[in-house]
Order: sequence, then C-alpha cells, then structure tokens
Amino acid sequence: TTATMCRPTTSPSCCVNSNTRQLSEQKEEERILFVSMFVQDSHVQDFTHELHRSPTSAEIMAELKALGAVSGPMVLTGLLLYCRAIISMIFLGRLGETELAGGSLAIGFANITGYSVISGLAMGMEPICGQAYGAKRWRLLGLTLQRMVLILLTAVLPILLLWLNMEKILIFCGQDEAVTKMAGRYIMFTIPDLLAQGILHPLRIYLRTQNITFPLACTAAVAVVLHVPINFFLVEILNMGIAGVAVAAAWTNVNLVISLLCYVCLSGVYKKTRDAEVIITVGCREYFSGWTQLLKLAIPSCVSVCLEWWWYELMIIFCGLLINPKATVASMGILIQTTSLIYIFPSSLSVGVSTRVGNELGANRPGGARRAMIVALCCASVLGFMAMTFANSIRYSWAKLFTRDPDILTLTSMALPVLGLCELGNCPQTTGCGVLRGSARPTLGANINLGAFYLIGIPVAMAAGFLLNFGFVGLWIGMLAAQASCLGLMLYHLFRTDWSLQAARAIELTSSDQYSTRSADTQQTIMNMDPEGEALVSLPTTK
Repeated sequence: TTATMCRPTTSPSCCVNSNTRQLSEQKEEERILFVSMFVQDSHVQDFTHELHRSPTSAEIMAELKALGAVSGPMVLTGLLLYCRAIISMIFLGRLGETELAGGSLAIGFANITGYSVISGLAMGMEPICGQAYGAKRWRLLGLTLQRMVLILLTAVLPILLLWLNMEKILIFCGQDEAVTKMAGRYIMFTIPDLLAQGILHPLRIYLRTQNITFPLACTAAVAVVLHVPINFFLVEILNMGIAGVAVAAAWTNVNLVISLLCYVCLSGVYKKTRDAEVIITVGCREYFSGWTQLLKLAIPSCVSVCLEWWWYELMIIFCGLLINPKATVASMGILIQTTSLIYIFPSSLSVGVSTRVGNELGANRPGGARRAMIVALCCASVLGFMAMTFANSIRYSWAKLFTRDPDILTLTSMALPVLGLCELGNCPQTTGCGVLRGSARPTLGANINLGAFYLIGIPVAMAAGFLLNFGFVGLWIGMLAAQASCLGLMLYHLFRTDWSLQAARAIELTSSDQYSTRSADTQQTIMNMDPEGEALVSLPTTK
C-alpha cells in the first residue's frame, strides 16, 4: 500500500506527527509480516500476547527447574576447577618465593595472551549450538564442533609465537630477570595445556548446549582428585620443580579431554550430530559454507571476553604505581581470587540462561526465551545480594587465610565492601551476557564491555585512585563505576529486545547449513538487522 503524503498546513507540527505515526504503523506492520513468514498465520496474534505478559508462577517454577538442571552442575564444575587452581598455587608456593612469583607471572601472561583468546573464540559456537539444538538441527551441532576445534587449533599458532618469546618480552618490559626465567620455564611446559584447551572448550559447549552438564561435573571431579597425586609425583618424586606444576596442569586438562571424549563415544551423544558424508567428503559444499557465520560470532565474543579479562590485569599494573606497591599488589591478588570464587555462581547461571535462550529461540518460542531471561535476571539479583552480604561478612577475616601482613590486611578489609557492591552489579550483568550469547548478539556485548570498562571504568579508577588520593580503594571505585554502567547498558538493551525477530534470526542462523529455500527478500532482511533484531531494510510492501 502506498503511503499518503501529508499535505502542507499552517501547523507544521501536525505534518511531522502524522508522518511519525505513519512510519511507526508501517514499521509495526512490517514486523508482523516478517514474523508471519516463520510461523503459522493462526499463531501470529499469540506472539504479541506471549511477548508482553508476565510469567505465571507455574512457568517460573518450570523455568527455575530448567535453569537449575544446566547451571547446578556447572557450579560444581566451577568449584572443582577453582580447587585445582588453588592446588597448583600451593605446590608453587612450596617450591619457593621465586618459583611462586615466576609461576604467577607466567599464568598472568598466559591468561592475557592465550586462555582469554581461546575461551572467547569458543563462545562463538554457543549461540549456534544452542539454537541448533532447539531447532533439532542435529547435524549443525556436529559441524560447528568440528569447525570450532579447527579454528582454535589454528589460533594457537600465533599464541605459541608469543609464548616462545615471552622471556624477551617481559625483560623488555622491565621484569626481574630471575623471575622472568622461571616464568619462561613454566610457560614452555604449559604449551600442551593450550592445545588441550583448544579441544576442551568446544567439547564443553557442545555438551552443555544440549543440556548435558552432569558429566562435565563428574569428569571435573575425577580430574581434580587425580591432580593432587600427579603434582606430588612430578614435583616431589621426579623433582621437576616449576616445570612439574605446569605439566601437572596440562596433564589434568588432557585427562578432562579424554574423559569427555569417552563419554561422548560411550553415551552415543555423537550419533545424531555426526554426518559421515561430511566428515569423509571434506570437499562437500556444506562443510565449507558455515565458517563465515561462525567467525562473525567468534571474533566479537573473543573481544568481549578479552576486554573483561584484561581489565583485572590492568588493575594489578595500576597497583604497582601506588604507595607501598608490594602490599597493594598482594591485596589485589587476594581480592581477585575472591571475585573468581564468587564469579563461579553468576557465570554458571549465565551458561544456563544462554543455553535456555538459545534452545527456545531455535525452537521458535520467543516467549520462552524472554521468560528465561526474566527468571535468570531475578535469580542473578538474589545472587548479587548474597555476594554483597558475603563480602561484608568476611571483611576482617578473609585476608587472614592468606597472610598476616598488617598492611595487606588493612587494604583488603577496606576494599571488600566496595567489592561487594561491585558483585551486586556483576551478577546480573554476567547473566545478561549469557542472554546476549544465547541470542547471537556478541557484538553488542563487546561494545558494552568496551564502553563500561575502558571508557568509564578506567578514567574513574585513575581519577579516584591517583587524583582524589583514594589509593587502592579508588581503583575498586573505578571497578564499581564500570560494573554499574555495564549493568545499566545491559538491562537497557535486553528489555528493548524484539524477541519475535530474534526467533526469526535464529531460524536463519540454524538454516545456514541447510540451504533454506527462503526468498532472497527474507534473507536480505535478516542479514540487515541491528543487534536488537530490528530490520534495517524494509520488507516488500503489498501493491
């Protein structure tokens, strides 16, 4: 239908308002027309009602059960892997001060240049796998797993070049030569661990997006139980020193990979997601068709993860510029360990809501995806209050578990209340990141992290810490500003989401390997959506 132009009148505002109303009405008509291409006509009116009503108590309980089935085992997995990291640090500490400093330096370098990149890239497969499972596109799950493993193993190559030259880089940056030498020895023996991570991350995502999380907890438990004797054997019996701790960490992750592969093979999970023809005939058109879409999700996911990981490393560097840098760096290390422990809970909830949102969108149930978001954010708010209460309750006792130094104890007790406030915002925003991953919007998450942490957080931290002389606490005030702004931006975008259009995007995403017969106009519309799912080009109108 051709829009009727508004005629000039003596009141220009009337013309503007009329055109605005017409544009708004046309946009709503286009949205309904677009959604109707993917659902039966009899269901179009149900979408609007479903996407604007509050969930019932029965729906809330059902969603809590579904979230718990995914997130519960992931909490256990996270706690077990946290224990593994503590065990490694204990064995490093037993070797001596230089070994502990060298190992810590190597782990920090590995996190910045390697593990953050691998973890972030792997998250790119999460929306595809979650939505493919919901859409019952089993073959796409298997193809995405294969592709991501190859992407990560390729990404390992430039990382290895950095690791092999780590000593030169750290010495150039002014690090102590003895500590740097220890760090170089540690990271050389960590290389097998990097390769194992390139397989481990995709395997975990492949399973948890299918709501299979309990085996992840079981294999993690076995790996952690074996981690202690492996460390003892390599460090104490073979006297491998710092190299033994690095080899033990790699060995444990290799055990995890082998355990998960055994589960996948013995349980038969792989049977419905494999495609023998695609695996054997590598020249098949389908095998090469989905890489671009995966990379478009993986690269922004990587940027988002790296921006957040690198923030904490920057805070440690800033601590070294304050008065009494040894105490401030040590206190920051204790507080980062504390946040890592607390982070396990919202991170697990984030994994759960990402899976639920992806499954619901893939199954073309946008109302279910919206409901999962609402319930998860409410749970995250409760977690935030619990984390804040925990941080305040341990204010004067927590640091005593690590040291008796009075300066470190004072700094830690001063910063813990601010840390608690940070967690009040961090828990919901971490969960919000899961919603964005599940709905295939990693670019939006990366932009939010960039703006919140680097355009707001760092300037506030520098101003509060150095200009206003708040010192160590000032850096955490910067973190609080970053978390608050991140949460605000996240909630703003989440509650503006058009879930019906996100479901349509999910259908196109999971059909990318199936050569959908959708019209070129429909495909063009989906490809030209902004991060909120709003079409940037108009649908063909009826003449």
